[in-house]
Amino acid sequence: MKKRIILAMLCAVTASLAQAQEETANKEHNIQTINVIGDSYVKNHKRPVEETWHYKMAQMLGLKYNNYGRNGACVAFDRTHDGKYNFGPAMYAKTHLLDPKADYVIIIGGHNDAVKVKDNHDSLRMFRDSLRLLVTHIRTQCPKAQIGYVTPWYCDHEGFKPVCRMIRQVCREQHIPVLDNYSRKSVIKVRQAAFRKKYFQGPSDNAHLNNEGHDLFLPIGKEWFVRNFR
Repeated sequence: MKKRIILAMLCAVTASLAQAQEETANKEHNIQTINVIGDSYVKNHKRPVEETWHYKMAQMLGLKYNNYGRNGACVAFDRTHDGKYNFGPAMYAKTHLLDPKADYVIIIGGHNDAVKVKDNHDSLRMFRDSLRLLVTHIRTQCPKAQIGYVTPWYCDHEGFKPVCRMIRQVCREQHIPVLDNYSRKSVIKVRQAAFRKKYFQGPSDNAHLNNEGHDLFLPIGKEWFVRNFR
């Protein structure tokens, strides 16, 4: 009698463990993945990736998060041998690195392209064609992913206005939602020295938010993502 009771108890425990493992596997299977590809806006320059608004957003939404940022990276220009630093190839040549099972791919780039484009129309056309190629490659590598684009800040340097205009144009053609930060209405007041001193990684930095800056932008980024993709 006792043996039968013990055997029944063991069977019940085994069944319970099996059910728990199955539930855990199902939860893991249902977790969605976000790939974020870009430049130092994504890499977060000198600060940990965990401070970025996109990492924090992924944690809040229960997403698996993959960061493919590299300091100095361009959408269009190969910077493998650009000066004394190796900033790597153009983004369109790196899409094979992306997790192919991703549900979302967010592109954050254009700052370094704008610095190179300036007022050169040929370089701007190269940026346009490279961005189209980047989108095509992402759709091939991550066939089920929805794609979004986050523009650079409202910098007052030459090249930013035409590059951000081109981002909007290409993304409109490709039916890609854009979080457009190149606007005087942006909460990130990059042209204000006092704002940069408080929310950027340094008072002369016009690209990289500090932890407080990322927290400030987080509600905007999250609202845009949820509205367009969830």
